[in-house]
Amino acid sequence: MNDRDHELFEAELHRLKPAKPPEEFMARLAAAQPALPVRPQVRSRLVFQPVAWWRRLRWLAPATAAAVVVVALLVWGLASPGNKPQTRPIVASARPALKADEVEIDRRLVAAFDAVARMPDGEPIRFRCREWTDAVIWRDSTRGILVEQRTPRLEIIPVSFETY
Repeated sequence: MNDRDHELFEAELHRLKPAKPPEEFMARLAAAQPALPVRPQVRSRLVFQPVAWWRRLRWLAPATAAAVVVVALLVWGLASPGNKPQTRPIVASARPALKADEVEIDRRLVAAFDAVARMPDGEPIRFRCREWTDAVIWRDSTRGILVEQRTPRLEIIPVSFETY
């Protein structure tokens, strides 16, 4: 059966009217069904229920205890003298720690490649990616100190596709 046959079959089923069940069956069904107890209607007034209040208090007590513990730990941590950081005054030296007489700045291209991605609207976009290593070297020949710092860097440039 294809979809058209299913639609025709569904339409035919909707047009059909179900037959009435036999009276004998309906009588047996009614007899097998348990009777619902009839409750007398009693008008009651709203009465204070301690159970509902206790449920709220049951959750409030642990939360209050936890808050008291946190506050106590904070007060104790701030009041204890052993935990205070020792502060030393910063003294500026009369002469600089490093006098660089030779400085080298270097940039090296490690890799270059293109990548393609899709924007949320489905439009493709091309990226030109370059991986660099930047290096700075300071030399203090009077003290014999050499400081070398290398930093990797990734450069990403979006490039649109050209359509002709």
